[in-house]
Amino acid sequence: EVQKLNQQLEEKNREIQQMIDQPPYEKEREIMRLQKSLAEREKAQATSDVLCRSLTDETHQLQRKLASTAEMCQHLAKCLEEKQRKEKGNSDDQIPTERSNQLLDNETSLQALICNLQDENRMLKQKVAHV
Repeated sequence: EVQKLNQQLEEKNREIQQMIDQPPYEKEREIMRLQKSLAEREKAQATSDVLCRSLTDETHQLQRKLASTAEMCQHLAKCLEEKQRKEKGNSDDQIPTERSNQLLDNETSLQALICNLQDENRMLKQKVAHV
């Protein structure tokens, strides 16, 4: 293990000596190349950070919207149940009224909206994971 480390040290010393022996313009060219590479990496990291923050913000916003929609759906479902109970209490054979049909349509559209928001939330989470 010591020999292996000594060999690695010798290799590094040779690399350093080669760098020292290089003409100044080659050293400068290498320095410029490394600086350019570093700048590109920093730019890519900054872009990635901005995208992550943006996706995180959008995810939180969609989560709040989904929670609000879910609350509204639960409220509408309770109202619909109460309305149906009242209608059953008044007459068991009565056909559902136009109002209860509207509530059913609203509930169906809200459930579709919830599904869409959940799908969008899932896609955004995948994007965040990818970034």
